[in-house]
Amino acid sequence: MSGLWRKTAIVAAAQLLLSVISAHATNLAWVHANAAAQSEQRVKAGFDAWLKSSGKDWNVSVLDSGGSGERTASNLQDAASRGVDAIIITMADLRASRAALDAAIAAKIPIVTVDSGYVPGVLADITTNNWAMSADVSPYLLNELGGKGNIIFLRMAEHHGTRKRGDVMATILKEYPDIKVLAEHNIKYTAFFEDTTTTMQDYASRFGDRIDAVWAPWDEPAQASINALKAAGLTKVKVIGIDGHPNAIAEVCKPDGMMIATVSQPFEKMGAQAGEWIEDIVVKKEDPAKVIPSKTVYLDAPLVTKQNCKDFLPK
Repeated sequence: MSGLWRKTAIVAAAQLLLSVISAHATNLAWVHANAAAQSEQRVKAGFDAWLKSSGKDWNVSVLDSGGSGERTASNLQDAASRGVDAIIITMADLRASRAALDAAIAAKIPIVTVDSGYVPGVLADITTNNWAMSADVSPYLLNELGGKGNIIFLRMAEHHGTRKRGDVMATILKEYPDIKVLAEHNIKYTAFFEDTTTTMQDYASRFGDRIDAVWAPWDEPAQASINALKAAGLTKVKVIGIDGHPNAIAEVCKPDGMMIATVSQPFEKMGAQAGEWIEDIVVKKEDPAKVIPSKTVYLDAPLVTKQNCKDFLPK
């Protein structure tokens, strides 16, 4: 009987230990601005790869806002009400989320954002310099046109990064008086690919071969533009994007490809960095001021053109 009792006691102790470990497992809420965006998928993939490589068994609940600022705020409120240990927010416009952010901050929930623009109360925003990226790719496009021609200017004001990129392009255009903007359009983020496609189909019909180039605020609208222009037989148009997704870099690398440049953002590294900081601050209880170097942390994002694109193809 003593042996049976001892075995029962060991099993009970093991179950208690497991329950304690489970009770203290790290619970994380991941709030996507729009999970359909490839950039957000890549950030999450980088985070997931970091979790796996470091042997973490965190509970991660994923909340997709579908491109809606209101749904982002609602998802933040949901995460805060559940008392998660930390929140990661990707590519969000947080102007409509101040009250929800304040609730999470009041609950002492650490928040790390990725490419969402720093707002008071979050630990940091991990991003790239959107002004600098546009300052690289925008004059590249205009110079490739020889400083003259007609362009379609696609913008998207609902995200801080694409808004900044468009503002830089608008400033640079002032120095190119022989560049004419045939049309300017603000992309609907809730259905960005479809909206860009229908918009470019309209422009292809209206302007035809007068279109010399398309400035797109990120890679997916650039690809949607290429698809619509090709369907209309307008294959000589020069198109640029920003993000450096593998399919966009492959398009740039095509000798006769319409996409002539993009900018390579290290999205996977952003996700891994967010994970590392949460590990240090939430799990190891380290001082955030000693862990995070600044409120906005910029990672490098080089210009990719037909001359150097092979260096950025997947290995």
